[in-house]
Amino acid sequence: MRPDTPYEITALPLNQPTAHGPVMLPSEIPPGVELVTLPGGVRTLAYTQPPAASTPQPGPAGAPIPTWAKTTALLTPTIGGGIAAAGIGLSYAAPGLIAMSQALWSAVALIATTTLAIPLLLAAARRRTSSATAPAQITQNITATGLFGRANGTINHH
Repeated sequence: MRPDTPYEITALPLNQPTAHGPVMLPSEIPPGVELVTLPGGVRTLAYTQPPAASTPQPGPAGAPIPTWAKTTALLTPTIGGGIAAAGIGLSYAAPGLIAMSQALWSAVALIATTTLAIPLLLAAARRRTSSATAPAQITQNITATGLFGRANGTINHH
C-alpha cells in the first residue's frame, strides 16, 4: 500500500465488549467521537468528521461603527501627544513662568500704589495753589429780547 492511500475506517457498535477492557457507555462519549477499528485491527475512540452542512449559519450582523467613533479613535493619539508636548514645554518654561509671575505681582503693586498716590498728590497741589491766591470770581450777565432776538452779555472778573 502506498502512503498516500487513505485507510477505510469502519465504525463498530458501542455495546460490543472488547478483549482490551470494558466499552464506554454511549452517554460517556462526547459528541463527534466514535469507536473505530484501525487497519491493524485495533479498536479505539477517534474524532470523526461531522456531516457537511448544506449552508453555513450566518452570524449576527453587527451594526456599523459610527463616523464620530472612528474620528475620535483616530484623534485620540494626536490629542494625547499634544498634551504630552504641552507638559514637556511647561516643564522647560517653569523657571521663566515663575519669574514672570513675580514680575506681574510687582506690576500689580506698582499700579495699586499709583492709583492711590495720584489723587493724594493732586489734592495736595490744589491746597497749595488755593492757599497762595484767592479764588477768582467771574460773573456773567446775558440779556436777549424776543424769541429770535440777539443775545448780549458781559463777563466781569473780580
